[in-house]
Amino acid sequence: MPPISMLIKPASSACNMRCKYCFYEDEASCREQGFRGLMTKETAENIIKTAVEAAEGSVSFMFQGGEPTLAGLEFYKNFLETEKKYKKENIKFYHSIQTNGFALDEEWVEFFKENSFFVGLSLDGNSDLHDLNRLSKQGSGTHSKVLKAAKLLEKYGVEFNILSVVTAKAARTVEKNYNFFKKQGFDSLQFIDCLDSFDGNTAFSADNNEYFTFLDRLFALWLNDLKAGRYVHIRQFDNWFNILLGGAPEACNMCGHCTVQFVVEADGSVYPCDFYALDEYKIGTVGKNTLKEMFECETAQQFLRASMSVPDDCKNCRWFAVCRNGCRRERELLPDLSYVKYRRCEAVKAFFDKNEQEIAKSLRLIGFYQSKAK
Repeated sequence: MPPISMLIKPASSACNMRCKYCFYEDEASCREQGFRGLMTKETAENIIKTAVEAAEGSVSFMFQGGEPTLAGLEFYKNFLETEKKYKKENIKFYHSIQTNGFALDEEWVEFFKENSFFVGLSLDGNSDLHDLNRLSKQGSGTHSKVLKAAKLLEKYGVEFNILSVVTAKAARTVEKNYNFFKKQGFDSLQFIDCLDSFDGNTAFSADNNEYFTFLDRLFALWLNDLKAGRYVHIRQFDNWFNILLGGAPEACNMCGHCTVQFVVEADGSVYPCDFYALDEYKIGTVGKNTLKEMFECETAQQFLRASMSVPDDCKNCRWFAVCRNGCRRERELLPDLSYVKYRRCEAVKAFFDKNEQEIAKSLRLIGFYQSKAK
């Protein structure tokens, strides 16, 4: 197998915050057993052993939740110590963590710096927007605490980016929030479209007109900064523009089909995708099954096949090579339970149609800055 990536949920669906739109709380509620406890040392060791046995070149461990810091700092120290037991000359380990930042203090951040963790920090924007949905267990806003965590990461020189959820409200206030991030000096941003719940609740989602407006205004703000010599990394734009420049997308939702991500719940059960950590999609258990066995099992293969269909509209669309019909979780579900068309199709198409010439200019500017950096 190639370099291996595994997404690990050491605290399962447990969280120290109560975000109103949390996709994983919704997902866990659809399982027979939602919360799987805290991950044991034995399960962690089985993950490491299973990954190293299959990997060539490198192993990437990505920790998410729920809230992964609830596993405790000792869990991560022990995890890295256990890696030494299975270390091979031709294997390099990489680590990242996606956190709400609520529990981060100097001890956590110092650990991230010393061990070269990449940190994704969830921060929706200014306090008005962030505190609208990202609340503590007591129902109070968490903005000031998360912003303090961001400043700690900066202080210690930890590499991190900001993850911001695009709700209807966020789509309507993109200028305020982009300028907030700019004022804070954050230049690596990831805007994630808010997922609807499995029961079809769309209370937090932007509609397609709002989502088009979000993309259009965000691009204008980004381009103004690019023209002024300031490159802001926005993951969605980075991937789209890399595709247009002849490269491959880094984000799985831009590949045009699913892959097997090897998502490991706290009890060691494995699923093909973070968005489908559901009982019916279980593909194995670490310590019992190899990654090859899990990848080749019928459940995993059915999961992959379900993402392959391409609607006729996409085949005839000039932007299909860039859009690639989005993420399976964001495709319309037909009566026969097949997934067909990306729900943001019209918004994305309208964005590229409107901004085609400006996108071409931005690609030339990106090329200029890249050549200058060399």
